[in-house]
Amino acid sequence: MGPLTRLSEGAGWGGLMKLSLFSDYSLRVLMYGALKGESFQLDEVTKAYGISRHHLAKVVQRLAQLGYLETRRGRNGGITLARTPQEIRIGRLVRETEEQPAILECFDPATNTCPINGSCQLKGIVGQALREFYAVLDRHTLHDTVNGPHRARLMKTLLG
Repeated sequence: MGPLTRLSEGAGWGGLMKLSLFSDYSLRVLMYGALKGESFQLDEVTKAYGISRHHLAKVVQRLAQLGYLETRRGRNGGITLARTPQEIRIGRLVRETEEQPAILECFDPATNTCPINGSCQLKGIVGQALREFYAVLDRHTLHDTVNGPHRARLMKTLLG
């Protein structure tokens, strides 16, 4: 069992850390594209995950702007991965799709009002945890998320 499997099974996280739905949906769209291995339609992804077309359209648009997807309109239109699954690092993708506020007030100098900022160790501890979180994600690619012992089940679930 690899690190991604342990993370997906909860590993005692208790909901403490949560990615935005935008990042979650971004990962799902890219995973779908990696599994499909060819051009796909937005409606396919909507059906596979049961997510609103409106939400996924925003995700696809942003992923195209970031260079993860290519989109084509018209008769032969569709969506394709703009990079190979081996080139797409999970950590980088999450950094580029997360727009959540700082995890602690003291992480944002513009809004920090904490009177003990610079005196306590919490900022350093949480900062280290975040660096380690991203270090794990940086070690993995989109390819890692769709390959391995669960690939056949993913294919059947998402692609039919």
